[in-house]
Amino acid sequence: MRAIGLVDEIPLGEGRTFTVDGEMIAVFRLRDGSLRATQAVCPHKGGPLADGQIDLKQVLCPLHLNAWDLRTGCSLSGQPDLTTYPVHLDDNTILLGDPT
Repeated sequence: MRAIGLVDEIPLGEGRTFTVDGEMIAVFRLRDGSLRATQAVCPHKGGPLADGQIDLKQVLCPLHLNAWDLRTGCSLSGQPDLTTYPVHLDDNTILLGDPT
C-alpha cells in the first residue's frame, strides 16, 4: 500500500481525485467515515466520478447519472464496471492498494 494523501482533504460525503502512478483515482469519504476508491473517470463519457453524488453504497456520475456500487465497482445502470482499489487509513494518511 502507498500513501496518497490526507483524509482531511476529503470532506465527509464527498470524493477527491488523486494521481497515483499516472492513474487518476477517486477516493470517497462516506458519511460513516469509511473510504472507497475507484477509477476517477466514468467509462461512459469520461465524467469526473469524484464530483458525483454518493451515499453509503453507490456513486452517480455527474454527467449522465450512471451508477456504480462503491464496494465492488459493479455497474448498476448497464455501463462497464469500474476498477476498485483497497483503501485504508493509517492515522490521517490514506493508503491505497493495487486495483482489484
